[in-house]
Amino acid sequence: MRRRKDQAFQAPIDEDTNEKSISSQYSSPLNKIFTLCLVLRIINSLLVQTYFNPDEHWQSLEVAHRIAFGYGHLTWEWRKGLRSYLHPLLFAALYKVLAFLGLDSPWFMTRTPRLLQSIFAAFGDLYLYKLSKNLFGDSAANWALFAQLTNWFMFFCITRTLSNCLESVLTLVSLYYWPCITVSSNAYSSSSRKFALAMAALACAIRPTSAIIWIYIGTLELLFARDKLKFVLLDVVPIGGLVLGLTTLLDRVMYGSWVIVPLNFVKFNFLSSGGDYYGTHPWHWYFSQGFTVMIFTYLPFSFAGFIMSKQWKLGGLVAWVLGTYSLLGHKEFRFVLPVLPLALMFSGYSLAKLRSSELSQRKLKESSSSYVKLQMVVFFLLLTNIPMAIYMSMVHQRGTEDVMNYLSTEATENKVKNILFLTPCHATPYYSALHHNLPMRFLDCTPSKQRGMLDESDQFLLNPLGFAINMVKNWSLPSHVVMFDAQEKLLKEFLLSSGFHEIRRFFHAHFKVDRDLQSSVVVYELQG
Repeated sequence: MRRRKDQAFQAPIDEDTNEKSISSQYSSPLNKIFTLCLVLRIINSLLVQTYFNPDEHWQSLEVAHRIAFGYGHLTWEWRKGLRSYLHPLLFAALYKVLAFLGLDSPWFMTRTPRLLQSIFAAFGDLYLYKLSKNLFGDSAANWALFAQLTNWFMFFCITRTLSNCLESVLTLVSLYYWPCITVSSNAYSSSSRKFALAMAALACAIRPTSAIIWIYIGTLELLFARDKLKFVLLDVVPIGGLVLGLTTLLDRVMYGSWVIVPLNFVKFNFLSSGGDYYGTHPWHWYFSQGFTVMIFTYLPFSFAGFIMSKQWKLGGLVAWVLGTYSLLGHKEFRFVLPVLPLALMFSGYSLAKLRSSELSQRKLKESSSSYVKLQMVVFFLLLTNIPMAIYMSMVHQRGTEDVMNYLSTEATENKVKNILFLTPCHATPYYSALHHNLPMRFLDCTPSKQRGMLDESDQFLLNPLGFAINMVKNWSLPSHVVMFDAQEKLLKEFLLSSGFHEIRRFFHAHFKVDRDLQSSVVVYELQG
């Protein structure tokens, strides 16, 4: 009776106040989640100390360094207009800030770009959580975030300065706002769709191959949207045209002439199969090796989550991307990075289902076996992913990063005059890591117009000694030579007879990847 009386004398709640309260309650957990993700990704970026893919340095940081400081190497892709300056400009701005503050020291030059990417990565984590929450609820969102933060490949890759990493973040942001994926409210779809399109267009501007994702999503939107004509004429055309126009103007300024990067990219990679120059894989590689290795022990949970959730749209997107990239000869792990978080989201859904099953069984006091099962699953996932993440991020292939840190410090003390890299091309970072305008030379691997003609890098690997003997006829002796131990064995006597001696050796790898074992990186210095 007292309870009813108290309720009768309650003041009426203002609707606007109630809405603000709900909004505040919803945003507060999101702020905490973003803060958690940001802290973890910053730690993540500091722990990543290994070399993964040349594009991390040569297609972003090296270009940015040239923009900011006036020196840096542009690879052949930039001479052919295959890359947009949009992505490198982010890091060029960062470099300018460091220089202005007097913080462009070796440590800051190598660490801050990944710290910047860690901020982007944290937004990607947040939007994966929000997307999972919209589709599957709170519990699945929590477990999806758990999967995202503990998957070894996400830890290993997402804070690197690859364009694929920023593409992945933009993809998650855009998917959250696509009406055909998350909601059916017309009021929401009208405003969100434009923002989703803008994010998708930016992803395509950074990596034209991102269009593979948005062709699928755009087709879904056409199928489910009531205002199909409006979608095409008032959303896709103006927003896509605006982003394309602005990035083309940007590239016009940077290149000094009109360059339509998406057109050149499609011509080279799809119409002429130019990417095949860097190696090809069988059609099933993503299914049998590539994506399987990336998702690792989360694979069975991802597959189970896809089946149980019946979320065919996003499951179909993962299959579409893997299938389409499988048609291309040249394949890399990073190409399909944008759909890895979606697969991990399905893992989160299956883990949430296992958790709910455990809770219901505990309430009914039927059995504690499901609770034990969940603990074992979590332990198994952590045991298989965390050591893998640490090893790949801090141990495997770290020598080429360490050697450039060492040379940068030596150059600061005026102990380095010029450097020759007798390694496969792009095997180390370059001016962006050295940060000194010294003469440097590496073995070129620009694709030849004549098929079958070997580039410098391949010629050297076939006959290191013969190549070096011919090269010495035309070179001025460098102060330092950098090479892997596999080639050092063949060149040691030649280098000693030419006046060089070993000064440093850096551990690189325990096992080979795509070449002979490169267990260490060796630095030779010219005596006298």
